[in-house]
Amino acid sequence: MTKPTTVSGHEGLQLEQALIFEQDTEGTTAVDLPPIPEHVGRLGTFASDELLGLPGLSEPEVVRHYTRLSQKNYSIDSGFYPLGSCTMKHNPRLNEKIARLPGFADVHPFQPASTVQGSLELIDTCAFWLKELTGMVAVAMSPAAGAHGELCGLMCIKSAHDAVRSTRSVVLVPDSAHGTNPATAALCGYRVETIPAKGVGRIDIDALRSRLGPDIAAVMITNPNTCGLFERDCIEIAEAVHEAGAYFYMDGANFNAIVGRLRIGDLGVDAMHINLHKTFSTPHGGGGPGAGPTVLSEALAPFAPVPMVVRGGGEFETEEHAGLGAAQDSFGRMKGYHGQFGVFVRALAYMMSMGANGLKQASGDAVLNANYLLTRLSEELTPAFPGPCMHEAVFDDQFLKGTGVTTLDFSKALIDEGFHPPTMYFPLVVQGALLIEPTETESKAALDQFIDSVLSVARRAKAGDVAEEFQAAPQLAPRRRLDETAAARRPILCWRPKERDENVARQAAE
Repeated sequence: MTKPTTVSGHEGLQLEQALIFEQDTEGTTAVDLPPIPEHVGRLGTFASDELLGLPGLSEPEVVRHYTRLSQKNYSIDSGFYPLGSCTMKHNPRLNEKIARLPGFADVHPFQPASTVQGSLELIDTCAFWLKELTGMVAVAMSPAAGAHGELCGLMCIKSAHDAVRSTRSVVLVPDSAHGTNPATAALCGYRVETIPAKGVGRIDIDALRSRLGPDIAAVMITNPNTCGLFERDCIEIAEAVHEAGAYFYMDGANFNAIVGRLRIGDLGVDAMHINLHKTFSTPHGGGGPGAGPTVLSEALAPFAPVPMVVRGGGEFETEEHAGLGAAQDSFGRMKGYHGQFGVFVRALAYMMSMGANGLKQASGDAVLNANYLLTRLSEELTPAFPGPCMHEAVFDDQFLKGTGVTTLDFSKALIDEGFHPPTMYFPLVVQGALLIEPTETESKAALDQFIDSVLSVARRAKAGDVAEEFQAAPQLAPRRRLDETAAARRPILCWRPKERDENVARQAAE
């Protein structure tokens, strides 16, 4: 039976939503503004007599517009979110309640230290937890996000080499690393060389050993790695790197798989950033906020950036200037103020409410969920690597071979099942990759519902002669499949009726 069409464009409770500019009614406004008083313009010839072009809507129309838009968003609050690697995880409402306490929400970075002792103590306490959980001696709290934390770690490494007049110029990065790793090293002036992975998805330690030498400044390794696997040779790697006079940087993006179960300081790590939004349940996405505190070994701790929270004379203070006091050897400042304070509040609320045992259980549940998903989906999908995984499961596209269905087609079909697609085509070392991270907060019932849908779509793809159907997916979403390449190459950034019609016509012709 064909799907019925409607005069309104609505489909049941799925309401069609025009652009807000298309709802413009001249003379309509949701607010009464007072008349502009007499004044002397200060823009001279730069003053404009043109209208701003804002649409006129009543208050109910504005509220309905944005409410309907919000209902078209997929979020962790509305359903299972299988996106891998940098997953949006559950953010307990307790965290939000604590962050909104007036004493935290209204604090200002320019206040005298004597008036913000509680806030400085919170930063210090959060730092204490991070050091305890990693087994490291120091932590820089100011980095604004994961990549910023990487930059902090590499700048500490460069400062340590500069302190002994070392001219080491190369950073080694595995080919399965996050893209920010080589970018960070290049930004610090290093030349990046790639270390290959073995067929089992882990670093080729023999290839790494053969490249170590007097020109190597550092090795950057993600552990668990981007393939969702634990680098079992980590201690051997650290020993070889240190013997060569280099430093060992560990990308902490996947720390949520091991927190409470091992301390990375025991692996010989010199620096690691921690994505608080991934491991310690603070909101992240849509541009922020983020936080990437960077833990440091004894060798790198002296070079940590300012500002630093220190305790002197019974009170908390901040060391704001490199070259003084505790910051004698600091490489300087990389961010204004003291880091993302609201994120620290949420992270500490999460850590203290969970406790060490709760954090350990959470990482175990994340790994358990991923392996349950890996095992069940292997009935139809092809795992990219043999054996169990850590926090995320990776599949290649071999199960789709000969069907005419691509990884993209398969993922778009999952939208019709009511699920956000997993990460596609990443890591790059896996052909047609599907990377799925269930996280620790999903129940078995939620996982089973997702798994049953994925298996059903896979069986349908293998049934044959359905490629055209998959290429048309999604068919039940508010919008059908978009031309993402054209949207990236020819974005329409400003709405104007004439230009919009011309663009639509041109794209239709092409």
